[in-house]
Amino acid sequence: MAMGIGEILSQLGSIAASLMFVYAMYEQFCPSDLRKFVENYKHKFTDLMSPYIQITFNESSGERLKQSETYTIIQTYLGANSSKRAKRLEAEVVEDSQSPLVLSMDDNEEIEDEFNGVKVWWSANSKAPRRKASSGRSFDVVRCFTLTFHKRHRDLITSSYIQHVLEQGKAIIFKNRRLKLYTNNGGCWWMSGWSHTNFAHPARFETLAMEPEKKEEIINDLVKFKKGKEYYAKVGKAWKRGYLLYGPPGTGKSTMISAIANFMNYDVYDLELTTVKDNNELKTLLIETSSKSVIVIEDIDCSLELTGQRKKKKEKDHTDKNENKEKTDKKSEEEDEDDDNDDEEEEEKRKSNVTLSGLLNSIDGIWSSCGGERIIIFTTNFVDKLDPALIRRGRMDKHIEMSYCRYQAFKVLAKNYLDVESHGDLFPIIEKLLGETNMSPADVAENLMPKSTTEDAESCLKNLIQYLEIAKEKEEEEAKKNGEKAQLVAGKDKQELAQNYRMNRWRRQVKNMRNFFGSC
Repeated sequence: MAMGIGEILSQLGSIAASLMFVYAMYEQFCPSDLRKFVENYKHKFTDLMSPYIQITFNESSGERLKQSETYTIIQTYLGANSSKRAKRLEAEVVEDSQSPLVLSMDDNEEIEDEFNGVKVWWSANSKAPRRKASSGRSFDVVRCFTLTFHKRHRDLITSSYIQHVLEQGKAIIFKNRRLKLYTNNGGCWWMSGWSHTNFAHPARFETLAMEPEKKEEIINDLVKFKKGKEYYAKVGKAWKRGYLLYGPPGTGKSTMISAIANFMNYDVYDLELTTVKDNNELKTLLIETSSKSVIVIEDIDCSLELTGQRKKKKEKDHTDKNENKEKTDKKSEEEDEDDDNDDEEEEEKRKSNVTLSGLLNSIDGIWSSCGGERIIIFTTNFVDKLDPALIRRGRMDKHIEMSYCRYQAFKVLAKNYLDVESHGDLFPIIEKLLGETNMSPADVAENLMPKSTTEDAESCLKNLIQYLEIAKEKEEEEAKKNGEKAQLVAGKDKQELAQNYRMNRWRRQVKNMRNFFGSC
C-alpha cells in the first residue's frame, strides 16, 4: 500500500513537470495572436462553467485617472461593516474627520458580506493600469475592489445591494466628517464668498439649560424634519425648516444653535447681512450653502433696517413736496459741504442694499428650493420690532422663546458646573428666588462657576443665593419707582381731566348765555 502511494506521487510529479515544460514552450514559441485567442476561449470556458459573477470597482477612473468617489464610498462601507472580520488591514490617517484612523482591507484580502439572506464576497486587489494618465504621470498598479456573487442573484445585487452599499457608505462619511463653521466675506465688504473653520462648540441638548418638556419638543421636531424627505416632497414644499429664537440677552440663543448643529451633525453658515452688497449676492451666497446645514442670521433686528420699510414707502409720496422745497433751500449749503458729502457717499456705497423683499425671496421664494435639508434660524432680542411677513409661519415655522432661568433649567446648570443634583437646604431657597426674580441662564451659570480652587459646590450655591437676593431687591425697588411714576402720571392725568372738564363746562355756560341774550 505504501509503495502504491509512492508510485502515485511520482507519477503526479512527472505529470506536473511535463505540464510546466509544455507551458514554458507555449509561452516561448506560441505567437501572441494565438495566445490571445487561447486566453479568450479559456475565459469563456471558465465563465461558462462558473456560476459566479464579478464586478470590479477601480480606485482611479477617467482619462486623468482621478480618485473614484465610488471606490472611496465602498472603502468606507467595508471599513466600517465588514473589515472587522479581515485579518490583514491597511491604516490611513484622514484629516478633518471625527474618526481620523481609517482601516481598510489590504491587497489580496477577501471578506464576506450578507444582504437579505444573500452572501457576497469582496476582495481587494491590484492590477496594472490599461493606460497612463493624460497628465504624464505613470501608475505601477491600480487598486480595485471586486464583488463576487452567484449569478441567480444578479438583479438583487445590481439593483438593491450596490445602492445599499453606496447609501451606507455616504452616511458613514457624513457621520465621521468634521463639522465646519462658515462665514461670508470674512468680515470684509470688498470680498465675496464663504470662508470656514472647524466647528468645535461642545454644546449639546443634554447640557442646555431649559425645561425638559420644551427641550424634548424641540428634539422631536428636529428628528421629524430629518426623516421628512418623502413627506416634504409629498406636500410640495422645499425640504427646509425655519426657527425663530427670541428672548432677552443671555438666555442661550447661540448655545441653542450650536446644540442643534451638533445634534443634527450639520455644518453652520453664519450669514452676516451687513456685509452683503445686494439681493443678488445674497442669493448667490445661499445657493453656495450645502445641504445638511444650519443657516443662521443672529440679531436680525440689528443686521439691517428690515422694519418699517413699508411705512417709509407709504410716507414717501407725502414727503415729496417738502423734500423739493428743502432741496432748494439746502442747495447753497451743500455746495459748502462737498468734501463731507464725498466721504458720506463713499460710506454709503459700502452699506448693504439687501431689502426685506430680497431676504424673503431668498429664504422662502423659488431660490429656496435650490438644495434640501436646510435649517434657517433667526435670533432677536426684540421680536416685536420684526416685520410680521418675516416671521410668519411657513418662513419661521417654529417660534422658540428663550426665557429667564427657572428651577428646572437651574438643575441642569448645577449638574453641569458643580456636578450636584440636589441639596436639601439650598435648592428650595434657590427655587423660590428663581420664581420671584428674572435672571438669565448666563448670569446663573456665572455665579455657579467656581472662581478658585478653594470654592466648593455649597459655597457656589450660597453665592448664587446672595446674588439672587440682591437682584430681587433691585427689581422690587425698580417696580416701586415705576409704580410711583405711574401714580404721578395718573394723578397728572386726573388733574388735566378735571381741568378740561371745568373749562368745557364754563364754555358751555358762556355759549348758553350768548344764545339766550341773542334770542332776546
